[in-house]
Amino acid sequence: MLTLHDVHVSYGAIRAVKGISLEVNDRELVALVGANGAGKTTTLRTISGIFRPRSGRITYEGRDLTKLKPHEIVAAGIVQAPEGRQIFGSLSVRENLLLGATPQKDRSALPADLERVFDLFPVLKERLGQAGGTLSGGEQQMLAIGRALMARPRLLLLDEPSLGLAPLVVKRIFDVIARLKADGVTILLVEQNARKALNVADRAYVLETGLITLGGPARELAASNEVQRAYLGG
Repeated sequence: MLTLHDVHVSYGAIRAVKGISLEVNDRELVALVGANGAGKTTTLRTISGIFRPRSGRITYEGRDLTKLKPHEIVAAGIVQAPEGRQIFGSLSVRENLLLGATPQKDRSALPADLERVFDLFPVLKERLGQAGGTLSGGEQQMLAIGRALMARPRLLLLDEPSLGLAPLVVKRIFDVIARLKADGVTILLVEQNARKALNVADRAYVLETGLITLGGPARELAASNEVQRAYLGG
């Protein structure tokens, strides 16, 4: 479904991503793990069209994405739940969710799409009229994922969904990620919590200082001595 081939991304003189290649297949959950500053978020933002690669190629279902604008990439079916949630704090939960549905032309499907989000995150239904900025951190993360789902993504990009959350909330978020995977949603997951990410993923890549250093089935990576020493406390 998605292929990155020798992608380089720079901020001025800083090379943030140094020629990475990866792929995500239909109905697969692929994790991109690594330390803070490794280039994980930059990779997702480049796929989303927020950043432009200096060189290399990104294709989605055979279509070159590298010259498309972000809204065109969303229209193609790639939707990101960003790091830091980035919800609209002054808007209600309902308004935030409806903004996620902006790309949908069939407005008659909105009630069903909302119910799907409420089925995954029942607390959002209880908070519909509440301003997004007054939600707890965990609730804001649920809202960010729910807003992305309202666009009906074929490929969902999740950027650090567990960041700064309490362990019980992290478990709830990853339970939902596993459920989305079971429902057939293709997911590229960026996550510092390597243990959680590798537990839920089919395959994974390890990103270090802008380079992919390891890749393969998630179970094999979780068992490798190198990954255990660097990311799993082994």
